[in-house]
Amino acid sequence: MHYIKKYVFEPDYTNMVKVARNQWVDRIPLYEHIIDSKVMYEITGNRPHDLFFSKDQAESLEGFRQYWDFWRLMGYDTASMEFTVCGILVGAGALYEHKEGCIKNRQDFERYPWDEIPKRFFDIYAPFIRNFAKTCPPGMKAVGGVGNGIFESVQDIVGYTNLCYIRCDDEELFADLFKAMGEVHYKIWSRFMDEFSDVFCVMRFGDDLGFKSSTLLLPDDIRTHILPQYRRITDLIHSKSKPFLLHSCGNLFNIFDDIIEIANIDAKHSNEDEIAHFTVWVEKYGDRIANFGGVDTDILCRYSPDYIKEYVTDCLNRVKERGGIAFGTGNSIPDYVPTEGYLAMIETVRKWRHDRAAE
Repeated sequence: MHYIKKYVFEPDYTNMVKVARNQWVDRIPLYEHIIDSKVMYEITGNRPHDLFFSKDQAESLEGFRQYWDFWRLMGYDTASMEFTVCGILVGAGALYEHKEGCIKNRQDFERYPWDEIPKRFFDIYAPFIRNFAKTCPPGMKAVGGVGNGIFESVQDIVGYTNLCYIRCDDEELFADLFKAMGEVHYKIWSRFMDEFSDVFCVMRFGDDLGFKSSTLLLPDDIRTHILPQYRRITDLIHSKSKPFLLHSCGNLFNIFDDIIEIANIDAKHSNEDEIAHFTVWVEKYGDRIANFGGVDTDILCRYSPDYIKEYVTDCLNRVKERGGIAFGTGNSIPDYVPTEGYLAMIETVRKWRHDRAAE
């Protein structure tokens, strides 16, 4: 296991709420979209993800306790957690497992069990969401909720290439796919907000709309078919007095004003230096929404701890006068990120914000 410096730290989730509402805070919170279990294991010796969905109630609770404990140990006010729609979709696998999509035409669409998906989501996840909530430590809450957005969910049962063919061959079916999936997500989010939102202080889903040079669909298609579905969900979330964070990778500059205005998001996460440095997003949009992110994940993979410390310090100094900043990587901590790179980032942030070392 890696040595980590110990700090006197009392988490305060309201810090993250203020940031998500684009407000100033005295202590910039750490934020991460995902941290892989391998990295957690190398730091603590625990693999909490392996226990989450255990049929043994005690094991499941222990897994979630270990998970919360990790985030607190590392200096986070919140933990990130999503229960994913793609994980329970019937016929899924085109997006994450590169399987052939189960919907190829109108007949497949009509046969798909759309109405069963919301019930299936809660039948599978509800006991584990309750365990996650039961183990929440004092002072902490979560960022997340219902994982995957409408675009990713459609891709997972159709396939990206086939979706593009449908766009050319059958525009009505293309539109109906997003309407049907939007209704599925709205029904899930409606019940989720009523029954499970107390443990979450900032609601979030991830929906990667772009790649390095542009969006994955035509901007007009995103405006017409995706952003109005987002808006239904953000309106629902706002009606419960919660802020909403969108995680979306890629070059979104040609659509981002519309994402802010049509979808009515409060905050955005994801940045990659090859597209634009984090400070560019802050300068362009920081007067309208909060910005989560900072360090290109590639920096943690390819550079020395000393370089990482310089990079992190420079980035923090360039945004320190702004409100609405939560700091971490611009993407996540997957299993290929060296643990020493992740720890160099964390240690630098904690030193920069003057966390008090334990005696």
